[in-house]
Amino acid sequence: MRTGAVFPWRSGNRFDLLVDGGEFFPRMLAAIEAAERQIELELYLIEDGYCATRLIDALAAAARRGVRVRCLLDGFGSMKLGVLLRTRLTDAGATLALYNPLHWRLGLRNLHRDHRKLLLVDDRLGYVGGAGATDLFWAPDAGGQDVWHEVMVEIRGPLIADWRSLFEYQWRLCRERRLWLRPRSPKPPRIPPSPPLGEGMGRVAYAAARQHRDILRALIRSLSQARERIWLATPYFLPTWKVRRALLKAARRGVEVRLLLASHNTDHPPTRYAAQRYYRRLLHGGVRIFEYQPTFLHLKMVLVDDWVSVGSCNFDHWNLRWNLEANLEALDPAFTRAVAESFESDFLQSLEIGLETWQARPWYRRLYQHLWGWLDQLMVNLLNSRQ
Repeated sequence: MRTGAVFPWRSGNRFDLLVDGGEFFPRMLAAIEAAERQIELELYLIEDGYCATRLIDALAAAARRGVRVRCLLDGFGSMKLGVLLRTRLTDAGATLALYNPLHWRLGLRNLHRDHRKLLLVDDRLGYVGGAGATDLFWAPDAGGQDVWHEVMVEIRGPLIADWRSLFEYQWRLCRERRLWLRPRSPKPPRIPPSPPLGEGMGRVAYAAARQHRDILRALIRSLSQARERIWLATPYFLPTWKVRRALLKAARRGVEVRLLLASHNTDHPPTRYAAQRYYRRLLHGGVRIFEYQPTFLHLKMVLVDDWVSVGSCNFDHWNLRWNLEANLEALDPAFTRAVAESFESDFLQSLEIGLETWQARPWYRRLYQHLWGWLDQLMVNLLNSRQ
């Protein structure tokens, strides 16, 4: 894989949408237990607990039976993974690498994070999505339900080779300790045109901080070409100006635009308040806004007509400025139906925010929104001035 490479569309794959930790973690652990040759794990958030212990134990057991196990963890997101589990993994023969460990000398470069969530097993299985290995995603023995609502996609087929290429490239850079030093490309490579809807059609899309954003460019192109529907789910709705403009333009030309966002169940209330400064204009423009009620909505998924993008990217200006991200793009009829059904189920469990309701919100919520929105914009302007 060369710097800034764009992956092509490939057919002949199979995609299974797995909703919430109780569905996807057992499938992932079973895949690890059946591994014969190699396992690659790239993960942002992992911390001590039931979930991480089960994952580390499975990886360690695979390494002891001769499977090549490589784990690339984010230096910040893995800070709560204790020495005991790290040692258990490396003593079994697995290789552990950290992306950008925090250091005071790095200054703003500490903000560069590997936000991807990827598990590859041999040449036959891949898992891509937005889940971390914490008890907030899966802790059945703790006697509670999944706290964070999330999805992962199980992938089979030729696309696995592209996911491995993406992992290998970042693994090599991380081992060389060159994490953010690639210069910005003067002319971004063209993203491939979307093929017709076809069984098993998929593509790897990714972001590498400021150097590569085909994941965003593909989204904006799809939003601009939408004919019937745009359904977008994200826990942190701080989109770029281009995304907001594309959503409004689509709504004005008659496309059904729905946003599925986090409610009061969130791990970052200030981010939610900052995002709400966009509600008024979007509602006036015909965009429908739904806030998911049962738990914290952590999934990142987009359905535009038949095109799907799902993975780690929140499509917000913070993610795209600093983070490594990776999404699956798909044009597969069965997968599109599964994603649409997941959205429909979530909409039914959400509170729709209407324009009248929004205008009648209490004064203190308006104050929070103005305050956090102003601080968010201040930070954006400050960072832009330093580039």
